[in-house]
Amino acid sequence: MKGKMLWKWTSKTLYALFILLMLLALYSVISSRVSGGEPEIFGYQVKSVLSGSMEPSIRTGSIIAIEKTIDPTKYKKGDVLTFKSIDDPNTLITHRVIEVKTIDSQIHYVTKGDNNDANDREPIPSHNVVGEYKGFTVPFIGKVFSFYNTDAGKIVFLIIPGIMLIGWAILTAWKAIAAIEEKEGTKTT
Repeated sequence: MKGKMLWKWTSKTLYALFILLMLLALYSVISSRVSGGEPEIFGYQVKSVLSGSMEPSIRTGSIIAIEKTIDPTKYKKGDVLTFKSIDDPNTLITHRVIEVKTIDSQIHYVTKGDNNDANDREPIPSHNVVGEYKGFTVPFIGKVFSFYNTDAGKIVFLIIPGIMLIGWAILTAWKAIAAIEEKEGTKTT
């Protein structure tokens, strides 16, 4: 009897966890479509950290949450910003503001990675700022996100949940059949 209760509790917990993960994945997909392709959770954009320039405070392979910028001129020395690279606007960099400058009546930020010896090459114009890092980091999950963005990763992330769902369906059907057989066996004796 105790084994059945434990099995029932474990299966219900696993089922609830599976549903929660599926809902979280659905929420993430929908919010990323609405926000233009960037995953968002509770109003924060999620970014993967690909280099060690901000170590030890932000580790390579982590994910960070940034608050999307509304006023790109409001930041001050010490803030950690995510901004578009001057050389390639498709590349995002997260570094700390070392100095705020006004150049040609426009705010620019002198930035530096905490783990770098020198400041970044050029001051960053305020219009390149995407958002501000708010201190939320999850180590190593960025490696999973980076893998997900590959063709092999998308296959794995589709196949594994599919196999889990099929396995769950088979297990549930097997348990239902066993329960029916047990009831029929009880009736005939």
